[in-house]
Amino acid sequence: MGPAGGAARPGPFFGVYLLYCLNPRHRGRVYVGFTVNPARRVQQHNGGRKKGGAWRTSGRGPWEMVLIVHGFPSAVAALRFEWAWQHPRASRRLAHVGPRLRSEAAFAFHLRVLAHMLRSPPWARLPLTVRWLRADFRRELCPPPPPHMPLAFGPPPPRARERRAGPSADPEPERDRDADASCALCARSFQDEEGPLCCPHPGCRLRAHMICLAEEFLQEEPGQLLPLEGQCPGCKNSVLWGDLIWLCRMGDEEEEEDLELEEEHWTDMLET
Repeated sequence: MGPAGGAARPGPFFGVYLLYCLNPRHRGRVYVGFTVNPARRVQQHNGGRKKGGAWRTSGRGPWEMVLIVHGFPSAVAALRFEWAWQHPRASRRLAHVGPRLRSEAAFAFHLRVLAHMLRSPPWARLPLTVRWLRADFRRELCPPPPPHMPLAFGPPPPRARERRAGPSADPEPERDRDADASCALCARSFQDEEGPLCCPHPGCRLRAHMICLAEEFLQEEPGQLLPLEGQCPGCKNSVLWGDLIWLCRMGDEEEEEDLELEEEHWTDMLET
């Protein structure tokens, strides 16, 4: 298997969260949003529009971030999930989800929608984690998430960063440049614009095109388009597809700053 659920993971964080209003005048209101930094984002919501919060939450705080779904392979994937969660009646993938009942609280309705989203394509095959940030708000999801989606509690684990090479850094062992320059499955070279997928297990030097490794993993599931898990052709260990994607897209601090700006940009666009 890949990294443990509570361990630091490489690469940028993409999450879609659920806010709950604690203000007695607006208690019970909820808000769904996208973030790359949960702690910073909830502070912005409680700080109002001047602090980067959303128009719908401004002046109605305090807000509590009670749940977040993370593990999306890209910001676009997370934003699409956010939109569908916000607009279930407009999403063709959620046509089977009934409208909110008169006696149904907004919080309960959003959890019901979320439960069906996690069981609907394409989200049902993503390496997502459902994380309760407030255990006292926890409710059982019905239907429950797929078996490969863990249920977690507490703040998200810190993101691991690659150590940048410098004058004092220990040199890495010499690698076989010819072997690294071609896919282990099709033997074709990698193009400059595409990074190879690398096995996360120590000592394994497998490097392969994304499409080649996906086809290898999907031999056990011929009717699917996106793998969940597979056996590494190199070391024969089990590997989660989501971990391979995370390792391939490890970001740096400049990329994270760009994503935070993108988060604020999308919030402004959707609410103006």
